[in-house]
Amino acid sequence: MIVLPGQRKDDESPVALKAIGWTSVAVGVVALGLYVGRELRQRYKFNRRTPYDLYSHAGDQMQSAEYGMGI
Repeated sequence: MIVLPGQRKDDESPVALKAIGWTSVAVGVVALGLYVGRELRQRYKFNRRTPYDLYSHAGDQMQSAEYGMGI
């Protein structure tokens, strides 16, 4: 059975197709893990807000010389 044009029927083709299949499954699992991790982190950060988070630069580490310069 020839799956792709130009592909020969020998023992190497099922191995190559299995490798491509497992690689695509692994990439899918990694992408799903990154997405779920991002969503969990956003929910964690959202639930632990403080009243100061409403300000635009809350928690920024700024130099003391930058305060009151009108920049």
